[in-house]
Amino acid sequence: MPAEEVLQHLKGDRRRGLSEAEARERLDQWGPNRLPPPRKRSTLWRLLSQFNNLLIYVLLSSAFVTLLLGDYVDTTVIVAVVVLNACLGSIQEGKAEKAIEAVRDLLSPSACVLREGHRKTIPAEQLVPGDLVLLQSGDKVPADLRLIEVRSLSIDEAVLTGESVPVEKIVAPVASDAPVGDRLCMAHSGTLVTYGQGIGVVTATGTATEIGRISTLLAQVGARATPLLVKIEQFARWLTAIILGAAAATFAFGWLTRGLDLKETFMAAVSLAVAAIPEGLPAIVTITLAVGVQRMAKRNAILRKLPAVETLGSVTVICSDKTGTLTRNEMTVHTVVTADDEIRVGGAGYRPQGGFSRNGIAALVTADLPHLLELARAGLLCNDATLHEENGGWRLDGDPTEGALVTLAYKAGLNPAFEQEALPRIDAIPFESQHRFMATLHRDLSGHGLIFLKGAPEVVLERCHRQRRQGQDEPIDPALWHRRTTEIAARGQRLLALAVKPLAKPAEALTFEDTEGGFTLLGVVGMLDPARPEAVEAVARCLSAGIRVKMITGDHAVTACAVGAELGIGDGTRALTGTEIEGLDAPALRRAVGEVDVFARASPEHKLRLVKALREAGHVVSMTGDGVNDAPALKAAHIGVAMGQRGTEVAKEAADMVLADDNFATIAAAVEEGRTVYDNLRKTLLFIMPTNGGEGGVIIAAILLRHGPSGHPLADPLG
Repeated sequence: MPAEEVLQHLKGDRRRGLSEAEARERLDQWGPNRLPPPRKRSTLWRLLSQFNNLLIYVLLSSAFVTLLLGDYVDTTVIVAVVVLNACLGSIQEGKAEKAIEAVRDLLSPSACVLREGHRKTIPAEQLVPGDLVLLQSGDKVPADLRLIEVRSLSIDEAVLTGESVPVEKIVAPVASDAPVGDRLCMAHSGTLVTYGQGIGVVTATGTATEIGRISTLLAQVGARATPLLVKIEQFARWLTAIILGAAAATFAFGWLTRGLDLKETFMAAVSLAVAAIPEGLPAIVTITLAVGVQRMAKRNAILRKLPAVETLGSVTVICSDKTGTLTRNEMTVHTVVTADDEIRVGGAGYRPQGGFSRNGIAALVTADLPHLLELARAGLLCNDATLHEENGGWRLDGDPTEGALVTLAYKAGLNPAFEQEALPRIDAIPFESQHRFMATLHRDLSGHGLIFLKGAPEVVLERCHRQRRQGQDEPIDPALWHRRTTEIAARGQRLLALAVKPLAKPAEALTFEDTEGGFTLLGVVGMLDPARPEAVEAVARCLSAGIRVKMITGDHAVTACAVGAELGIGDGTRALTGTEIEGLDAPALRRAVGEVDVFARASPEHKLRLVKALREAGHVVSMTGDGVNDAPALKAAHIGVAMGQRGTEVAKEAADMVLADDNFATIAAAVEEGRTVYDNLRKTLLFIMPTNGGEGGVIIAAILLRHGPSGHPLADPLG
């Protein structure tokens, strides 16, 4: 819907904003702009609920019987195990409730609005639909806004979409069914303004916002039992039934068939039950899991819940976000296309290491690729980003796309300080979403001028009438560039074109008229957030271990397929989008998740549906992520895995495990550790059950052979 129609629908005033009286009426109608606090249970109630478990009932019963028998040591051990288990469960459940609280902390505390023609700062809770909100760089968006005016406005929406690059905002309307990542005319609550200014009219507040819907989803996702707890519950049921059945049969046989004393026979049956109950099992399970947690912590996998250790060993499907988990979250130039040829760029991330190759053959920049040097210089000078080396790594200050160009210049052997001194900048036209390019004016030491231009290929190409080939200018070939840019885009790479315009007598200022034509195209670069090398190896290890890996991302389908192919996930050609997911019912989605491994443009609801579909298909699911948009799926999975370095507090609180190094390879290592824990638990059961069964068997044999106790129950069944 056009911005003016939105204003009319909300009865807003573009020049004066709402009146205070109207704002108060709407506040009464719509309520405050905040998320409702989660419903909490008292600490005592949480503690008592931990005893609502069949195995706990059996253990408490056995503790009572051992107390009657005078075996105070066993009674103390059993009660201590039960109380410790209840305390741990209560503490973990309390931590889980913090996930929803963490979402509420993302909301902005204040907002700059236009009321009665005056700018004023008000608490964000007082915002109402129809309010005009003024945004500038560094602001946290206080509500969902329909933008009506933008000036170079870019917003980091990673918490909602997972995309690593800030989104350039526009005023023009988009499709009504566009996913969150494509709503370029909207600013969503909780996201961060990284550049520029804008004005938006409030369209949704509180739980009606996108982040409010995520909070609602989190509240709706109930606590789920881990496979270990489910198995223990099932084990407790049939073990209890067998033990009680055996005790009842033994009592009936001894009293009715053998004619034994009623009291002695009853005590023998009770002793049988106590002997057969593996009262040491909870303690052994807890200790085994605790050791597993400690070993995983040494491998950068921090477990927040003990049973999650064993769950890792049972995982059959790992669902992972893309940005920052499977990829480095650092834009990197992969391809450089000039009129002469196509050049592949080695290396990954902002570390300036990596060579160049042409047709698979390594090339020396200065000797073999002089045209690349000119393009890299243009990308370096028409740029506002800087790279700094810190503690053995490289830190970017500025836009990730511009950071990738600075890294390319370093790889080409250029020195930023020297180049900026040789061609100092005189003026610049900053990048804005309206014109989609950046231009800088430079003057060399001889007084000659240059205008460097970088931007979207279609925008730059229309300003170029010539192209640079083998150091000479020639008429541009539009068909050539259309074909080459289409090929690079099909690989999922973001495109950026660079051009130059010489000036005999440069002016002191740069105007838009100076950028309307007369440029020579230097080339086009294709960049991509590269896959982590260790993640490629980890995916291969998971697949060889029989664990399927699925990538669920908010990024575009083409990009998702390209990264998936690099990682070995999917076939590189097929991705199921969020729009397609919405068109599938539950049975069709269960079939689809069994066939497709890459999912793109996925919203929080889509991620949640995919996790549930996998669970319904019988899989043990691990979900990894770092953003607020991942939290509902993290909570719904059998084991949620959050990123420790880049992850939001919402994701960490909703997860069962936190990766200290944000590395997908750590998940694969944790799964191996989990399988070891599972194997240890299985061996424990194989040892305990015959031992306890033997103790009970002695009592059964004594009854069958009429050698029951005389005046006292059979010998201490617990040994």
